[in-house]
Formats: sequence, C-alpha cells, structure tokens
Amino acid sequence: MTRRPYGLICPISRACEILQPRWTIQILTELWNGSTRFNDIRRGLGNISSALLSRRLRQMEALGLIERIEDKAAGHVDYYRTEKSIKLEPAMNALAEWAQCHIEAEIALGGAEASTIMWGLRRMIDLAELPRRRAVIRFHFRDDPPPKYPHYWIVVEPGAVLPELCSLDPGRDIDLYVETGTVSLAAILEGRSSIAREKERGGLFLSGDPGLARSMGRWLRTSVWATVAGTLPLS
Repeated sequence: MTRRPYGLICPISRACEILQPRWTIQILTELWNGSTRFNDIRRGLGNISSALLSRRLRQMEALGLIERIEDKAAGHVDYYRTEKSIKLEPAMNALAEWAQCHIEAEIALGGAEASTIMWGLRRMIDLAELPRRRAVIRFHFRDDPPPKYPHYWIVVEPGAVLPELCSLDPGRDIDLYVETGTVSLAAILEGRSSIAREKERGGLFLSGDPGLARSMGRWLRTSVWATVAGTLPLS
C-alpha cells in the first residue's frame, strides 16, 4: 500500500519518505558494514524475511540507493551502495552518536538477538591479536528465556580472512568458554559497558585458555561508536 505523503516541502520530510520504509536504513547499514550478498545481508539483519528483503532491495535499486551487480559467469549477485547512499554517511554517523548519548542503554540494547549479535561479532575479531594457531571460542547465552540457539562457536583458522561462526558444535576442542547474556555482550560491543565491568557484575564469565581470556579486550574490537563522548552506560 502506498503511504500518503506528508504534504510538506521540508527537505527532512522528503528524506524520511525515501528512508522511512522498514529495513531501508538497516540494509544500508549492513552494506556499509561490508555485506554484499543477499544471504549475508539477511543474516546481518536477523528478523527480515527473504521475500521482504528482495522487495526492499528492488525498491532501493529503483530509488538509486543501491546498485545490483550480477556476475553470470560466477552465478552470484552483489549489492553495493551508490554515491547517493554514501553521501548519507555523515547523517548516519550523527544519528548514531545522538542515539549513544540520548537513548538509555536498556532501551537501546533491548530486543537484541544472540544470532544477530554473533553474526556481527565475527567481523569485530582482530585476528592479529589471536595466537597463530586454530582458536575455538564457545559463547553461551544465559538469557531467560533462552534464545533459539543458546550456543555459538567462533572458529579461527590460521590465514583465515574471517572467523567461522557455527550454531552447531563443530566438534573442535574449545580453547575459551564465554558465558554471557545478549544485553551484556551487546553493551560491551557498543561501548555501553566493558569487559571488566561485566565480569564484576556477573554479566560475563570466562574460562579456559588464560591468555585468550586476558587478551579479550584486544582481540574483540568494539563498535565505531563505542568511544562517543557522553555515551549512556548500562546501569
């Protein structure tokens, strides 16, 4: 159904008419984070259906926000932001900084899902800070009620570009066990809390390889907005 326009000449209202359809900004953010393939975008967004994602991508392409590149020889399609979308980055950064400073952590992090957090977390691991050997890290989410998949495994192989994320046991010896909750882990990643603070308050428990445990603050990077001055902390 076509939305009724605001009927205003305000440029901000016009921008909202283009960016307001559900998932538009989230898709642009996922492309900004490096995802270009349909399935990677869908996993990064979590709660969007394949049908809705397909429809929204077509709409965004028609609006000139994204470009669809098909490689028929390789049999795959990639989606990229256009210059029109790239010009939105300063506004998106400003919006994120505003949210960090003016939306309480409990509200900002509420509704976070383990699967989406872990899909993003795999890109936030600094492989240079891990041992030059296979490293297996198991995350257990202790939320109540528990998520659909309460356990995730991060498997880092020497020379890998990205760690492998598994929701089923890969059958490897585990080097580090991470016991946490979705809010606690999200708070660490978004700069709303810290590893030390969550360990102190019981939101994070580490066991296993002492070197991996001590260096978690180095190999687990935080969001680009985690250092925004005035960020409201998790209480």
